[in-house]
Amino acid sequence: MDIFEKVIKNMGPLGQYADYGYGYYYFPKLEGEISNRMTFRGKPVLVWSLNNYLGLANHPEVREADARAAEEYGMAYPMGARMMSGQTVFHEQLEKELASFEKKEAAYLLNYGYMGMVSIIDSLIDRHDVVVYDSEAHACILDGLRMHMGKRFVYPHNDMDKFETSLKRARKLADQTGGGILVITEGVYGMAGDLGNLPGILKLKDQYGFRLLVDDAHGFGTMGLNGAGTSEEQHVMENVDVYFGTFAKAMAGIGGFVATDKAIIKALAFNMRSQIYAKSLPMPMVIGALKRLELLRTKPELKEKLWTIVRALQNGLKEKGFDLGRTASPVTPVFLKGGPIEATQIVYDLRENYGIFCSLVIYPVVPKGVIMLRLIPTAAHTLEDVNYTINAFAEVREKLDAGKYNLSTFPQVADKY
Repeated sequence: MDIFEKVIKNMGPLGQYADYGYGYYYFPKLEGEISNRMTFRGKPVLVWSLNNYLGLANHPEVREADARAAEEYGMAYPMGARMMSGQTVFHEQLEKELASFEKKEAAYLLNYGYMGMVSIIDSLIDRHDVVVYDSEAHACILDGLRMHMGKRFVYPHNDMDKFETSLKRARKLADQTGGGILVITEGVYGMAGDLGNLPGILKLKDQYGFRLLVDDAHGFGTMGLNGAGTSEEQHVMENVDVYFGTFAKAMAGIGGFVATDKAIIKALAFNMRSQIYAKSLPMPMVIGALKRLELLRTKPELKEKLWTIVRALQNGLKEKGFDLGRTASPVTPVFLKGGPIEATQIVYDLRENYGIFCSLVIYPVVPKGVIMLRLIPTAAHTLEDVNYTINAFAEVREKLDAGKYNLSTFPQVADKY
């Protein structure tokens, strides 16, 4: 079979919908300044789908820092990978500040968080090592594990009994191969919003002799007393061996970092292929990240405002009887019952008639018959936004329960998209 023919016939679980609602449900274009209110297809919408947790995307100090750095250095400098010609004092300064913030000996910048995580896993383990990881691990973790030529064990999400069962198997195998054990979990799980059980995992660390890697993309900047992440929230910062954070969420930027022991950072710097063979972070991104980190550390009111909105939104939805699952973070999933038709029409109704833009998640990300509307509250939102959204969702649920979201009574989606 021709490769192109094979690809076209099998577009994948999401690609099968490629011709349905392109530009509306998939690859929509939000326009205007990043904020709680933007423009979608020429209409103003209240936006709940941006990971701009602390509202830094258009913070005046951030915009000024970004603009000054771009004016002084341009977007090209430094040219080349860090190892060859892409090193600057600002890259080093940012790494030192991040390491201090996370209470680690050293840190290393990553030009993209996703590829950085893939390379972290690839660099830490070889075919003799065994990996134990959570079943709801992010795609970047799974892609990193695809490169692993050794054995790996997956345990049901946050199930500590099954986790220990996997550890026992891993310990036995590692003793045979002469390798070690790497445990991988997330701090905040980005879809459901619940937290990885870091204390429960670490209770077994001495007994089974593993190292712990935490992907805290959604926790960095949002969780913990100082915003240092889920490990700070759960009071285990010093016991996490390798901490991964991204700039794409609370920092409203591009890139990420890994923080751990100085000797391990040195090894990673010389072995992470996604960094050795890729261009260094441009100077405006680095200087901009320094400013964002400064605001994260010195303006606790940003995180306080975020959590004021989070609590108001989540408590208000729960009071209306909505199922938010097990979230313990700003990530706010709202679970409803229905199929793809109801899901797309609910989103259409929210956007066109209520002016609310949020993300839609359906099978295969969630089970069949489940609709998840994913809301991301930020410090840029207001309590008025929250109240309006709660009332709108209540009305939408009434329509869903009354069977109004079907092709015969709500034809706009079928006809137009």
